[in-house]
Formats: sequence, C-alpha cells, structure tokens
Amino acid sequence: MIEPKASRPHWPDAVQNPSNDLGGLKPWPWALQRLEKSHNYWISTTRPNSRPHLMIVWGIWWQDAFWFSTGPRTRKARNIAADPHVVIATEKADEAVILEGIAEEMKDRSAWKQFAQIYNAKYGGDVYPILESCGGNVYRVVPRQAFGQDEHAENFMDSVTRWRF
Repeated sequence: MIEPKASRPHWPDAVQNPSNDLGGLKPWPWALQRLEKSHNYWISTTRPNSRPHLMIVWGIWWQDAFWFSTGPRTRKARNIAADPHVVIATEKADEAVILEGIAEEMKDRSAWKQFAQIYNAKYGGDVYPILESCGGNVYRVVPRQAFGQDEHAENFMDSVTRWRF
C-alpha cells in the first residue's frame, strides 16, 4: 500500500486560519500501530430509516484494511446490506484513529480461513467453526479517509491529522 497523504482536516470552529505547514501531523505508522493494537473497535452503521447505529466489534488490521465478522441477522449486518458506508474507530479516544470506508462482504472461504488465523492469534479461541455454523459474515473495510487525534501530543491542535487514500 502506498502511504496515505496526511493533511490538516477542515476544522473551521477551532482553527480560523489553518496553517499550510504540516508540522505536528501524526505519521501513518502511528495510526497503523493503534489500528493493529486496539482490542475493541467502534463501528457506526446507518439503519434503513437513516438513524445511526453504534456498536462494538472485535477485528483485525490486515491487507491494508479493517476486517471483522458478525452474524448475518445482526443489526450491523442488516444495516451494511442496505448501506455499506461505515465508520470504524479504535477503542482509546485519547489516541483515536477513525476510518471512513465501505464494508465489503467477503464470501471467499479461503480468505475466511486466513482471517480466522490472524483473528484467533489476537483474541484466542477458534472463530472459523463459529462462522461456518452460523453462516456468519466477514467484512473488509478499505479506508477512504482516516482521522487521528492525540491528546498526549505536545500541541493537540497541530497533531489532528486527516489521511486520504
């Protein structure tokens, strides 16, 4: 993957005259570390009636995308079937990474097996038989853009970063 381009996000209420200077922006490896290490992730989907739905999932960062699974009858699976646009966020708000992308259902069972191996190494257990028995869904979310903010940065305002893919 080519590293995404970092820039300052549009933030008119906080920054009146944003600097063209890119100093202080977080590097993409900073975001990758948080995407790989997070245990829980927030996922936001949209219900068919346009109301938001926010839930926790377990997942992995693999092949330049976020991967997760869920049962086919869950609210998030039904929402994704109607509108695949999702937002994924890492668990720690003080060092947040937020991805916007489209959830693509992966039907290839060989990809499921590879996903399960990495997932099992992270969380323990064996997720593959569960996926097979309930007809679970595996999704891949390729980010379109991402945001990072680090409350621990020397200058929080300068560290807020947008990456475009």
